[in-house]
Amino acid sequence: MTAVQHDLTMRPITGREELDLFCRLPYGFNGEFAGDLESGRRHPHWMWVALRGDRLVARVAWWSRPGDATPFLLDVFDLADCPEDTDRVDIGVRLLKTAMAEVVPEGTRPPEYGRYVPPDWRDDAAARRAIEDRVAAVEQVGARLFVERLRLEWRPGTPIPAPSGRLAFRPVRDRDDLVALMAQVLEGTLDAHSRDDLTRMSAGQAAAEQYEAEFERYTSPRDWWQVATLPGGEPVGFVIPAHNSYNPIIAYIGVVPAHRGNGYIDEILAEGTRILAAQDVPRIRASTDTGNIPMAKAFERGGYVNFERELNYTWP
Repeated sequence: MTAVQHDLTMRPITGREELDLFCRLPYGFNGEFAGDLESGRRHPHWMWVALRGDRLVARVAWWSRPGDATPFLLDVFDLADCPEDTDRVDIGVRLLKTAMAEVVPEGTRPPEYGRYVPPDWRDDAAARRAIEDRVAAVEQVGARLFVERLRLEWRPGTPIPAPSGRLAFRPVRDRDDLVALMAQVLEGTLDAHSRDDLTRMSAGQAAAEQYEAEFERYTSPRDWWQVATLPGGEPVGFVIPAHNSYNPIIAYIGVVPAHRGNGYIDEILAEGTRILAAQDVPRIRASTDTGNIPMAKAFERGGYVNFERELNYTWP
């Protein structure tokens, strides 16, 4: 489908042969698009461009888990930073409305919009203006800020605290073992997405849904998943080291309510980091909400640096 509005042409790309066109605007994902198309995480009809003549002035794209028929996340939305494009916010609005009408199934809630931004984006005038222009466009089509998150990274050579001996670790036994612990950890959670889930379902349902939608899909070894216990075997918490489609990650980490406040999170994080570092990985990624200060401080103590932030916008 191609839409022409005055001097603006909006359409999806035709296929991999137009990736060079799509990548004329810079973003860290540009190098991943070919692999995403190959794996089924993206589709050409989910990758739209807005053109003035042959000049790319805006683009938008959605991402999904392999095999999904509908997009899971709106994760690419860029506006060209050209002085002549004084109407770039309006261009973004027009492109979003046109593409969403074709990509998002009628009657469904649009997927969340996620954008990676520099950690100091509010202090950088150019970065702030570009981000605020994109935000203005998504807000004009109905989205609102849901949460801002820290993106964190451990790098090889960073010291990992040695085990203290206070905790023992065992592999997660099975699905039910992990889901039961996840449900406990959701009590008092500071994570915005989890808190939102709990407004619509029980902790057990939320844990099972996350397991099936995310953890079950990881192809990295399940014996990396570790439950932390006291010497007598009582579970204290758990950590899920994994490898997603792009990076080694700490996918989930938590301490059950009865054992919070004892500093166990540092030892559990160190164990997860140790497991991944033993695989000679180039980095380990993790993330947490800016409002989850205890978890952010635990990552900082564990040697993780904040290399980016993420803005998440949702539609009502």
